Amino acid sequence: MEQSVTSDAVVEVSEATMTIQLIAAFGTLILLTVVLYVLVARPRINHWGATDQEHQATWPGDQLVAQPSFVWTNAITIQAPAAQVWPWLVQLGQGRGGLYSYDWLENLIGCNVHSSDRILPPFQTLLQVGDRVIRMARYAPCNPVALFEPQRALVLGHIKDTHAELAAGHARSSWAFILQPVDQDSTRLLVRSRGSSLMARLQGPVQFVMQRKTMLGIKQRAEGAAAVALKG
Repeated sequence: MEQSVTSDAVVEVSEATMTIQLIAAFGTLILLTVVLYVLVARPRINHWGATDQEHQATWPGDQLVAQPSFVWTNAITIQAPAAQVWPWLVQLGQGRGGLYSYDWLENLIGCNVHSSDRILPPFQTLLQVGDRVIRMARYAPCNPVALFEPQRALVLGHIKDTHAELAAGHARSSWAFILQPVDQDSTRLLVRSRGSSLMARLQGPVQFVMQRKTMLGIKQRAEGAAAVALKG
């Protein structure tokens, strides 16, 4: 009997030790994930493709969010003049030219997003402050236009921003697509995000993956059109 009690006690201690070890291992994994995100992923998300000068500069739309807790600046060079990049940018959105990202992935979860490989004349019109641009209607409501500068910048605000707030020059967050000419044959496309919400921070890695593909999609389309124009 005494030996049986001792054996049961040893088993209980062993199980408790294993539980503690599992908790410690799980905690260590979480800590390592956080460290890797802070040291590796976040800087990449914050500055992918952008120079320090571009990240620190003031861009259209920055004035909409006075004191953001985060600022992300991504950039890419497109071998085409700004005038040939803008048509792809201005038709951005679900039900318009698409998002130029991973359509197959978005449609896998029923988003019904289709990116166009051609410029669509109906969506080349001027947008007004307050107009809504849909990302994925099923999961991500539309973002209002906060600032529109033809051939230069399309800035979207937070989904909760009202027309009155935007007209007064205030937004909860900003998502800016900006064209900066390098010379007559090339352009920098910058995407600038500014805000303060925890949710935006948590969604940062996912947004970066999809946004990076969007930027590459615009680059591919604009450069392809520019090459055709040169041959013509």
